[in-house]
Amino acid sequence: MGRFNEIIFSSSARLFALSIIVLAALIAVMLYIEAHEAINLFGLDFLFSSKWAPNVEKFGAAGAIISSLITTFLSMILALPIALGIAVYLGLMAPKPIKNTLGALVELLAAVPSVIYGMWGLFFLAPIMRDLVGGNGLGLLTTSIVLAIMILPLIASVSRDAIETVPDMMKESAYALGATMFDTIKNIVLPYAKHAIVGAAILALGRAIGETMAAAFVIGSAHKIPDSLLSAGSSIPVVLANEFTEADSSIYTSSLFYLAFILFIMSFLCIGAAKLLLIKRKGNK
Repeated sequence: MGRFNEIIFSSSARLFALSIIVLAALIAVMLYIEAHEAINLFGLDFLFSSKWAPNVEKFGAAGAIISSLITTFLSMILALPIALGIAVYLGLMAPKPIKNTLGALVELLAAVPSVIYGMWGLFFLAPIMRDLVGGNGLGLLTTSIVLAIMILPLIASVSRDAIETVPDMMKESAYALGATMFDTIKNIVLPYAKHAIVGAAILALGRAIGETMAAAFVIGSAHKIPDSLLSAGSSIPVVLANEFTEADSSIYTSSLFYLAFILFIMSFLCIGAAKLLLIKRKGNK
């Protein structure tokens, strides 16, 4: 009976794992089928053209792709150091009352709906950016700041949990050998927890690259290749959210599916590259 239960359990676990691969493949196939008309018509030129003119049925994804990449990676650059600082403080330095209170607030921020961040960005952050840098306050930089604030609690929360798993004996041994707190954090704590921290960053990257509602409020929705961080743009998720209900021709709809297919591939490439980098570094140890 025990052997039978073991076979059932292992087979079920394997089936559940394979179902993720099947689901991803089905999504990719559906997107490709729906985008087939636009793929045949525009080919790879779709990736390099920035013209988006539904009235003449000319579509290009370059502006949306570049805006998506800029806002995603800039938000990661802004969020990572702050999130790690929060995680280190909460995991190693904060007194217990402060640790519990701030930890709960960080987790609460991670649960706030993205539309709230978007409204905050539009009505609070955008006027500040307008006074600081001019224009109307909307654009890639404002969007990146909003996205950074969105993903910061996720990175901080997971990283703090990882830092708290570092054995006390390792830290105490470092202190006994004369290491300062900075040395201990740099040489003991962060290397021990780095895989969980990278995993948190990968999750945050996935959320940032696919974020729709928060970005839609503050990005400016301009179909062009941005010429600066202060200019308006339109990321792929924003284009999809704003224009699917307006698509009034088959090529328009197919072009939007083409954009969705590109976003799907971009997400896999970005997250896959980060994961491969982690595996490579782990294998070199």
